[in-house]
Amino acid sequence: MTIHKLNLHSDLKKTFLELGFSELTDIQRQAIPMILEGKDVIGQSQTGSGKTAAFGFPMLDKMVNGAGIQGLVIVPTRELCEQVTMELRKFAKHKKMIINPIYGGVSIDPQIRNLRHTDIVVGTPGRMLDHIHRRTINLTKLKVLVLDEADKMFEMGFIDDIKDIIYETPKERQTLLFSATMSNEVHEIATHYMKRPEKIKVQSYVDDSKLIQMYYPVESRNKFSLLAHLLKKEAHGLTIIFCGTRDRVDGVASDLYDLGIKSRALHGGLSQGKRKEAIDLFHGNKIQILVASDVAARGLDIKNVEYIINYDLPKTAKEYIHRIGRTARAGKEGKVISLLSEFDHDNFRMILRDNSLTIQRMDVPDFDHIKTMRRQQEYRPRNFRPRPKAGSHHRPKRTYGADKPNFNRNNPNTTSPRRFNRSFSR
Repeated sequence: MTIHKLNLHSDLKKTFLELGFSELTDIQRQAIPMILEGKDVIGQSQTGSGKTAAFGFPMLDKMVNGAGIQGLVIVPTRELCEQVTMELRKFAKHKKMIINPIYGGVSIDPQIRNLRHTDIVVGTPGRMLDHIHRRTINLTKLKVLVLDEADKMFEMGFIDDIKDIIYETPKERQTLLFSATMSNEVHEIATHYMKRPEKIKVQSYVDDSKLIQMYYPVESRNKFSLLAHLLKKEAHGLTIIFCGTRDRVDGVASDLYDLGIKSRALHGGLSQGKRKEAIDLFHGNKIQILVASDVAARGLDIKNVEYIINYDLPKTAKEYIHRIGRTARAGKEGKVISLLSEFDHDNFRMILRDNSLTIQRMDVPDFDHIKTMRRQQEYRPRNFRPRPKAGSHHRPKRTYGADKPNFNRNNPNTTSPRRFNRSFSR
């Protein structure tokens, strides 16, 4: 099916072709006709399958400029909020519609002013509820509600927020839900808040035949040195490096900077301006390396990513698959490289429970050893518990830190840890 066969407004068809969409993706081919007919739709598809266009074009077809807020798209993160807003504005190029993002971390006052003249809102759950409680948003004219990356929102604990937002919308709305997986929460929303939804499931947009997965066994103290070697010798295209914590992201990005390797950090602890700047630079190919946490990178659809590097292994196969889904798209090759240290083995075993994954062990190349920040060398996953040595059944000796004197209950000349701390607190 081509775009010409769809009952879309001529201006939207024109935009579709101008944006370089030569033909419809699977999710677009199935979802657009159903949405145009006014049906509720559940679309199960991965990031990068073209689902924003799948709901964006038919939603815009139903909107009238200046008639109040008629479309609402709820997304899990600020980055995805900006991205979806940008895409919808492109789609509305020849159809004058005002589309504005609503998310936290920035001043609410400009948002309140913009909402008075907005046709479509793209928002995160928390800031949407702020506006609802303040009565600064009017959803009585809403025609279409979209829940994008629904499974991610529910994983992040937003299900009650979503229910509260839905309660404020008209019952006669059209509801569209898009999710990579069909969790219990997704089924609950579909059962209670959707009207006989049509279900669409499309195959992964990742081309498994062009996806190479590998891992290098390496001691944790040598992990960064191996990373630097691989970036210099092998990974020369757009690369996303995933780390387990915010501190880890900052540490890796800082150490890469010290080596003269251009990269940017992306995690939830950064200001919105810095996060947007990092994404824009990566989108624009001005930097080729993005060091990111899972939460900050959720839902980001960045084309032509060639390498995914798991600096820290995720805890589940589901999260691993979500990470690697950002490469090997649309017939292009992609590589996934995991750096497996002694602290990653438990997570790696969980990932390998998925029999669909084939991850090849690689021989560790010779590389120069680089002295890194202290936080790099001492990283431990929160769930890591060192196993006692064989034959050792003794409780480890309690210490109060290298900078505090030892306390001996039977020696009156030593200072108790409680008194020691109190003396410094004064």
